[in-house]
Amino acid sequence: MEKSTALEMIAAISNANGVSGFEDEVVSAILPYAKQVGETTVDRMRNTFIHRTGNTGARPVVQLDAHSDEVGFMVQAICPNGTLRIIPIGGWVTSNIPAHIVRVRTRDGQYIPGLTASKPPHFMTEAERKAPLEMNNITVDVGATSAEEAIHDYGIRIGEPVVPDVTFTYNEKTDLMIGKAFDCRAGCSAILKTLHDLKDETLNVDVVGACATQEEVGCRGAVVTANTINPDIAIVFEGCPADDTVVEKYMVQTAIKHGPMLRHIDAKMITNPHYQRYALDLAEELGIPVQDSVRSGGATNGSAIHLSNKGVPVIVIGIPVRYIHTHYGIAAYSDFENSVKLACALLKRFDKELIYSF
Repeated sequence: MEKSTALEMIAAISNANGVSGFEDEVVSAILPYAKQVGETTVDRMRNTFIHRTGNTGARPVVQLDAHSDEVGFMVQAICPNGTLRIIPIGGWVTSNIPAHIVRVRTRDGQYIPGLTASKPPHFMTEAERKAPLEMNNITVDVGATSAEEAIHDYGIRIGEPVVPDVTFTYNEKTDLMIGKAFDCRAGCSAILKTLHDLKDETLNVDVVGACATQEEVGCRGAVVTANTINPDIAIVFEGCPADDTVVEKYMVQTAIKHGPMLRHIDAKMITNPHYQRYALDLAEELGIPVQDSVRSGGATNGSAIHLSNKGVPVIVIGIPVRYIHTHYGIAAYSDFENSVKLACALLKRFDKELIYSF
């Protein structure tokens, strides 16, 4: 897949609206690229499966995973003044939420703009100014002046999803992508580019890509995809929080423009050390820049996949993204490209003997 096509694909998938449980637009963005490389199916959770062309059904199965949902919000109530009370979907820092444009889905399925709002300082008491911002003090304002107007004229309903209003951009000079939902639309794009780049290759394994739903609320989709695919081994692509602007220099392990991050541990998975070391050594052998890290928190779909099918060796190929779980992310295309290169190299080397050695 050419770089220009890959960027068009990343943009389309990143721009799609899809908080956890409402990933339909993301599926629609994925399918045109997925159908070029295999047989596609979509289950009742909106998990998307891509069975690579050339699979035989008689070889070890490799699952390529990423999640298709993004962090966002849901309309909890409509206030008498026409503003909307919301709850977070996925992990947010409350102070990052206000003063941003969002998209609110209406009863006819269209998304309309709104503004995340909090009380202006002019109307705050001294105690309110000093107090930390709480979620129940944040609303979305679509411009309605009453609850009746919000419901009847704007089409707002309780339970509708709300997503950041961000459009993907890429700067060729800096090699930087800016957009929303790189956690983990960058991973979904990496699955697709991996399958495209291996389209004419003969492999010794069957490969199934799975873009799983509802990761941000507990890796729910991956429980289903792992039980459906029954993999022998897996590669999890993830948009991982870059740390190069927030920790001491000697602690930086997920910097942008330094290659994908392979984590040894997080809060819910100790990475299979034999598989992890093989991947790190292969990257070194092939000159693919990577970063290995030890994480005390966080988790990925690997937490669900590695506990399936009597235990599955899993590595996480993490694409560093600055400021995930906010409205905007910054990522380097080179890190995306090197993530795909490593996945392709692994898939070319995999066979039954190697997989079972892990």
